Amino acid sequence: MPSRRDLQHAMVTTFQRRVGNPILGRLPIQTLLETTGRVSGRPRLTPIGGRRSGASFWLVSEFGTRSQYIRNIEADPRVRLRLHGRWYTGTAHLLPDDDPIARLRTLPKANSAAVRVMGTDLLTVRIDLD
Repeated sequence: MPSRRDLQHAMVTTFQRRVGNPILGRLPIQTLLETTGRVSGRPRLTPIGGRRSGASFWLVSEFGTRSQYIRNIEADPRVRLRLHGRWYTGTAHLLPDDDPIARLRTLPKANSAAVRVMGTDLLTVRIDLD
């Protein structure tokens, strides 16, 4: 029998894939992360929340290494980020030793609250912008 975490992951990711991401990805104000598909080699867009701090952008992944975009980053850390309608290139770094709960306190409140409620395997990511 699947665990509660597995069921939560399946429900949230299905909703995001079929409803949330297609809608959010069309909003011009939405921050988007573009990774390269580790199998297809195609660009993959994911709506994200986070905050720019100097030459870096910080975010917390809800499902850590279970997230498809995190798996893509593991295969190829070069990414693009659409922030305030402008595209930036950068290199993503997964930071398993960073405290994701403390990190969420420094990021936008609405997104951070959703990540805390829905997430099961929080993982901090820093993107160093070129």
